[in-house]
Amino acid sequence: MENPVTQIREQIIHAIQNTLITKKIAIAFSGGVDSSLLAKICSDIGFDVTLLTIGFEGSHDIEFSKKIAALLGFKHFTYIIPKESFLGVAKETKLKIKTDNLSWNENCIAFHYVSKLAKTHGIKKILTANGIDELFCGYNAYREVIENGKKAVMVLMESKLENEIKMMKAVDDVSSGFGVKILQPLLSEEFIAFAKTIPIEEKIKNKDDLVRKHIIRKLALSVGVPSDSALKRKKALQYGSLIHKNLIKFKKT
Repeated sequence: MENPVTQIREQIIHAIQNTLITKKIAIAFSGGVDSSLLAKICSDIGFDVTLLTIGFEGSHDIEFSKKIAALLGFKHFTYIIPKESFLGVAKETKLKIKTDNLSWNENCIAFHYVSKLAKTHGIKKILTANGIDELFCGYNAYREVIENGKKAVMVLMESKLENEIKMMKAVDDVSSGFGVKILQPLLSEEFIAFAKTIPIEEKIKNKDDLVRKHIIRKLALSVGVPSDSALKRKKALQYGSLIHKNLIKFKKT
């Protein structure tokens, strides 16, 4: 039987190739294991990769992404979110997507800036690694249900996937205003179906598992993602960029 790490790599390659025609691509990049893995595999199979990172001055994502991008050796552009215009963008985004869901709003704000950065550099298509956290138990919520058995994990996975797919449609609505298309190869029906066949114990061990996504981390190390990225614990986009912190601060004022 084929090694599951090798299987996942092959399926990610297949998902990427089924999504893209052009060889020049950009990747929404935090420096974390998911976006670094996607970038490395894209480069390995012949794509011309540009990394895009957004965040407030001094944010984790801006600083960490610079370090990992340098280690990977890829072209990397960053955008510092200006505090003076942030509230206006937040209000505009909420009006556009018409929801009070905080996570959706924060992610759509983030991709407003990612798309703006892409447009500045003439980039029209951006890949994201969305789907890995949902399919490989990346969220802390999986720790809360693992003790209830595999069925409970799968129920949560379905809920997370449904939310992510809907949210990324809202993200694409925001990015379309910049003439930019956001693509999620790892949320394709084919990749989702495959990822569900990977044993849960390869993804999460128990309720005390703070790392999770173990098989993804093994794959990342095997393809040459720096260990600082491959073994790093998850930090969600809205937190790593400081979008959440600043949005909450503005709401209190």
